[in-house]
Amino acid sequence: MTSTDVSTAAEDSGPGGYAAARLSLLQQEARPGPPRRKALSALTDDWLNGLFTAAAGGMRGVALVAVGGYGRGELSPRSDLDLLLLHDGSASSAEIARLADRIWYPVWDLGLDLDHAVRTPAEARKTAADDLKVQLGLLDARHLAGDLGTTAGLRTTVLADWRNQAPKRLPHLRELCEERAERAGELQYLLEPDLKEARGGLRDATALRAVAASWLADAPREGLDDARRRLLDVRDALHLTTGRSTDRLALQEQDQVAAALGLLDADTLLRQVYEAARTLSYASDVTWREVGRVLRSRSVRPRLRAMLPGKPPVDRSPLAEGVVEQDGEVGLARAARPERDPVLPLRAAAAAAQAGLPLSLPTVRRLAATTRPLPTPWPAEARDQLVTLLGAGRSTVPVWEALEAEGLVTRLLPDWERVRCRPQRNAVHTWTVDRHLVETAVRAASLTRRVSRPDLLLVAALLHDIGKGWPGDHSVAGEIITRDVAGRLGFDRHDTAVLATLVRHHLLLVETATRRDLDDPATVRSVADAVGSQTTLELLHALTEADALATGPAAWSAWRDSLVTDLVGRVGAALAGEEPEEPAAPAPTAEQERLAVEAYRTRGPVLALRAHAEALPRDGAGDAADGADTAQEPLGVELVIALPARPAQGARDSYAVGVLPAVAGVLAMHRLTVRTAELSGVSLPRGLDGAPRAAPATAADDPSGVLLLNWRVAAEYGSLPQSARLRADLVRALDGSLDIRARLAERDAAYPRRRGITAPPPRVRVAPAASRHATVIEVRAQDAPGLLHRIGQALESDGVRVRSAHVSTLGANAVDAFYVTDAGGRPLSEEEAGRVVKRLEETLRG
Repeated sequence: MTSTDVSTAAEDSGPGGYAAARLSLLQQEARPGPPRRKALSALTDDWLNGLFTAAAGGMRGVALVAVGGYGRGELSPRSDLDLLLLHDGSASSAEIARLADRIWYPVWDLGLDLDHAVRTPAEARKTAADDLKVQLGLLDARHLAGDLGTTAGLRTTVLADWRNQAPKRLPHLRELCEERAERAGELQYLLEPDLKEARGGLRDATALRAVAASWLADAPREGLDDARRRLLDVRDALHLTTGRSTDRLALQEQDQVAAALGLLDADTLLRQVYEAARTLSYASDVTWREVGRVLRSRSVRPRLRAMLPGKPPVDRSPLAEGVVEQDGEVGLARAARPERDPVLPLRAAAAAAQAGLPLSLPTVRRLAATTRPLPTPWPAEARDQLVTLLGAGRSTVPVWEALEAEGLVTRLLPDWERVRCRPQRNAVHTWTVDRHLVETAVRAASLTRRVSRPDLLLVAALLHDIGKGWPGDHSVAGEIITRDVAGRLGFDRHDTAVLATLVRHHLLLVETATRRDLDDPATVRSVADAVGSQTTLELLHALTEADALATGPAAWSAWRDSLVTDLVGRVGAALAGEEPEEPAAPAPTAEQERLAVEAYRTRGPVLALRAHAEALPRDGAGDAADGADTAQEPLGVELVIALPARPAQGARDSYAVGVLPAVAGVLAMHRLTVRTAELSGVSLPRGLDGAPRAAPATAADDPSGVLLLNWRVAAEYGSLPQSARLRADLVRALDGSLDIRARLAERDAAYPRRRGITAPPPRVRVAPAASRHATVIEVRAQDAPGLLHRIGQALESDGVRVRSAHVSTLGANAVDAFYVTDAGGRPLSEEEAGRVVKRLEETLRG
């Protein structure tokens, strides 16, 4: 039976004919999806038109109007009929009531759900002004029968009202969307989602249409129509499978719905639902952010125009190289060239997450369209920026979602595609596999102070369940994938092995602690053999907690925490005898030796600043980017400083006193971020006119010695400073004529403070049994300009001597170790060390 035959049967046979034609249409398997919804709407239109025409006779000024979903022509098999009987008031109330009854009762007689109203245009307009949901329904009003002019007049009036009132009504609509999301959850993660009410569902699609109709803002349209169509298709199949008007996709019905849609299984069904919901959720985030921006600009613009002639200035604050903040979003600087800077997507994402700001939609799309692939292995900066992004905590999530929406995540990590939107059929799990991995990184970000390698913790958190996209044991598969990914990310062989171990054994601690006898020495030994080292053990402990907390409230408890902590303590004790001895200081390189000799002879500081670069890989045609012969990308800047332990003349008896805060302060003044730093000493034979040989020194303040500082630094943005300017400021800082603290304070005051993220508090501790020659103080804190300068000043004010320093910046985390002694060169007493730790932690917290 064709659609024409169905329509004719409905007109000829009255309600019974409509029912038969409707049933015939819904049983046509060859016409699912939009064609069936369109045909069902047309069939219903014809039937209701017939009912209205027969009942209305010659009445004027009366119209039958479809609103809401029916107005949009989106009738699912068990959808409500949303109808409005509109009249101009010329007919009597009794006549209008009789007309309404002759339309409503046939609908009810067929068992169809009906949402109906009888109003004049003025009453409809007033009701819409009082009830936002009514107004949203009227935006989709569609004429069915009767006086077309009456319907057209209402549509025009309602749409004009909506556009005039949008600045006041859109914030209310946003509140309704947020309340509904809080009540129904997020469609993209629920095992039994409500296709209509949950965030990212059909009601959000309707809200986006309303925003677009206001002309105030518009949603990113790519993929929206397809996402709505998929959700409507699933709802159609759900209605036909259950025979009920329901929007909840229950577990017991998912296999049948998947079969009705021709899908492989229920997991494939859920993945399609999640992908559609993710598209709608991201579009909603972007749209509501744009609505907020427009409304803010409208409220500020009149005041600016009154105060300033011409066009108001655009405020653009730099965040990183090529990255700026503008109007509450993160965008690209005017000089940024994504096609020449493959690290830019990660740098922009890391800057946005650390500042607690969203990436603007045009920025993400430009990065996705123009950025070239990263070389393999990744340059060090790219790896650092990934770690910084993961370490930002909760603000990582929206930035990651923005990258994922434009396909950047799977371009950076191709293995991500297998876990993207993958459901987890376990009531304990709150999230899909991919979001669980991101949530684990979020949880791990708050635990970075507990580990010496926060970069490995964060990357392991992101990859620990990456094997769930493959058959078999996901831990075994994940280990193999992690080795490959870690190598592409540029981790060395040792770090790759640690990451692989963490992924392979990420369930080991909690399973052993809850299922094995911890008093059995074999239990402890088996875990110690699997883990292998104290560093890996502390990483695995933090990963275990982050994984459990990201799984859901039922996955972690005080009891599990105590069992795992007990096991970690026992395994740590078993591993204690296997710790390597303190490594010997490496011999100076030829470059370092040259600088040391020059510093010894001149009795002043000498430095060398050198950038390293790597050629970008060529494209398939064999041509470099933009036709250039070589395309160089910076990988890092090496700064080597040598200065004599005893200057010829100066304010201090020894450069060893105050050298760390001085150098760190000068670097901060010149906007150089410290990535790694090593401070050591070398001894030079005295009395030699020729080039003396340098050897590792046992004391930095040896009269014949030279202090050697080897740093890896990066410019926050802009170009590198000149070596001569660095040396001049360093000389002034060392002789006390440069007030570094005041200069840094002036620089900070010149830039507005940003909200940023809430970082975990700093942690300072004495490393147990770390060295026989010095006390080792470990500092783990959020990296910030001038941090190393503050640490150096605090240590100096406590009267301790820094024998050597090992500084590293892993993403946004500073992980520093300082080998300190008292004035006599001896390790600090337990009491002295406790005092230094306490005061240093107080300084950093302040």
